[in-house]
Amino acid sequence: MTKTFLTIEEMVTIPQVHSVCVSDDGRYLAYVQTTADWDANTFRDHVWVYEAESGNRYALTSGDVESSSPSWSADSRQLAYTSPTGEGDEKKDQICVRGVDGGQGVQVSHAVEGVSGYTWLPDGQGFIFSATPPETEAMKKRKEIYGDFAYVDKEYRRTCLYSLALTKGLAKTNEAYTAPKDLRGAGSRADMNGDEEGKDKDKDKEKRDESAVQLTDGDALHVAGFDVSPDGAKVVFKATPSPNLEDSDDAGLYLLDVATRETKDLGIDRLGWARPLFSPDGARVCYTRYTGEAIWPNNQTLEVLTLDTGETARPAAHIDEHTLPACWTDNGILIWWQEKTNAQLGFVDEHGQITPLLAEPAPIQSASVSRDGTQLAYTKASATEPFDVYLNGSRVTTRHAVYERFVVSRKETVRWQSHDGTEIEGVLSTPPDFDREQTYPLLVVVHGGPTGTSYAVPTDDRLYPIEQFVEKGFIVLEPNYRGSAGYGEAFRKLNYRDLGTGDYADVISGVDHLIDAGFVDREQVGIMGWSQGGYISAFCATFSDRFKAISVGAGISNWVTYYVNTDIHQFTRVYLGNTPWDDPEVYAKPSPMTHITQACTPTLIQHGDQDHRVPLPNAFELYQGLRDMGVETELVVFKGMRHGPDKPGLCRAIMTQNLRWFCHHILGEHMDGFRLEGWKG
Repeated sequence: MTKTFLTIEEMVTIPQVHSVCVSDDGRYLAYVQTTADWDANTFRDHVWVYEAESGNRYALTSGDVESSSPSWSADSRQLAYTSPTGEGDEKKDQICVRGVDGGQGVQVSHAVEGVSGYTWLPDGQGFIFSATPPETEAMKKRKEIYGDFAYVDKEYRRTCLYSLALTKGLAKTNEAYTAPKDLRGAGSRADMNGDEEGKDKDKDKEKRDESAVQLTDGDALHVAGFDVSPDGAKVVFKATPSPNLEDSDDAGLYLLDVATRETKDLGIDRLGWARPLFSPDGARVCYTRYTGEAIWPNNQTLEVLTLDTGETARPAAHIDEHTLPACWTDNGILIWWQEKTNAQLGFVDEHGQITPLLAEPAPIQSASVSRDGTQLAYTKASATEPFDVYLNGSRVTTRHAVYERFVVSRKETVRWQSHDGTEIEGVLSTPPDFDREQTYPLLVVVHGGPTGTSYAVPTDDRLYPIEQFVEKGFIVLEPNYRGSAGYGEAFRKLNYRDLGTGDYADVISGVDHLIDAGFVDREQVGIMGWSQGGYISAFCATFSDRFKAISVGAGISNWVTYYVNTDIHQFTRVYLGNTPWDDPEVYAKPSPMTHITQACTPTLIQHGDQDHRVPLPNAFELYQGLRDMGVETELVVFKGMRHGPDKPGLCRAIMTQNLRWFCHHILGEHMDGFRLEGWKG
């Protein structure tokens, strides 16, 4: 049978694997597989288990019973995971436990607002977990009297820490199956015999998770990541003043005594993204810390704190990238860092000696290691094979086999110099029969971030149909423009106060590089991107006449509009260096709307109406400006969508619209199917 390219629907359907977790004895590996449920129009997560001895693989859950976040107990005999429980839209993630001997998983946590994170106690007899406390009775009463409202930046529900004994969690679960609802948690026989006040108390009791013990009060600290000491007596945790993303740069490190519930501030600021980890002897903790000011372009390096003395060390400071710890083992700390379009895993010891674990860097997304450092699992890809799960170097999953049945574009990394001499890399997708003596239409797909990275791996993009573009005769360039991760701190800082023009220079110099190579038609070039990539595309729509068609996904059109509406105000202050009130020019220069009068390129705009990261006014502002200039434009607002699509149908619609848009405006094809009035089977 003749091979064909993947269709959009097939691309969305291919499962994705992530969140690997290997047991300490190396006999079992758990990972999460995300699949598309087209009937329910949702993506579903299911934990899978791989048995190393037999090679068997099986899913813990199926259908609409989902599971995620797998974690093995220290004795490797029990697997915990989270699963949404409850009814309808009220489902919340709870911890479930299943033995390796088989059987169904059993729910053990009963957090009213669900569990946001958890870790096993070292003895395997319970958990420390994080959750948001239930709404107070006073707040419920306020809603009843006045309706629902909020004092912005004044009222918070902070995530707290809890301890849970397995026996208590199981007892509460068993009670749910063995007692009627009105008798669960009854405190006395009088309550059971018709005492109305007792019944009311029982109902309130049922809504509380009395099987768990609250360890932090949530009055001032919002828990953002934690680990438990080897003896189970202490918890080290990262916390911010509030769940407001504006406070994320003010995270601190704290030590909790589980028995006394006393919390000690360890005096560590400028914390990075990674959760803290205890050393195997419990005497030290590690975490990531910004090398300078707590701003995103700066490196986050691994730091080790000795608890008794307060001394700190940075054993991986010589790596010019973020160094993120995955686990502290007997062989050292397993760290992950990026090297351009690849990544590396390695153990680092207290002296800074690094032992790489891969023969050569490769795209790595997820990693897990046993406590003794001998069992290693990760997800890895290459230029010819998609991300699969590996255990000790052997492939466990078979996503690569799916791609082998289809024609797949070739991926290569290309390099060029930007206007200021900076070397820029990008990923070029070409057909298998690519001929450098021919000329091709070119599409540029710009990643978000700006600290994202495009990798030279088989396409699994659910926003832009790269494989279908190549099938239509395009070649596709994905530039890692200034600010991208993987190229060191100095490179990430190159777009400081130079958004827009610097980004454009990196993109257009890449286009010119391919034109000069002789295989790109200068008159047939389009550009698209999502989030920060959408902003760069919007800038190209008004700043340049070099493109024949443009697509803007969740993009910024006016930096002032964005600054006052987004949920991450500090992002703008960091990259533009000031507020619009103190430096209006630095906001005006990179704003697409500043250049709207010279816009001339047909532009598709796609945006979610519930997008809090790049709010919808950005889309309407660009849309109206283009209309006023007489430029052909389409605005598609996706109802209920946040900053990106989370449903197969939305991915399908976004990809289909982009395919039709560029094929029409560059290849001259008709626009049939762009409006998506209904599915034509």
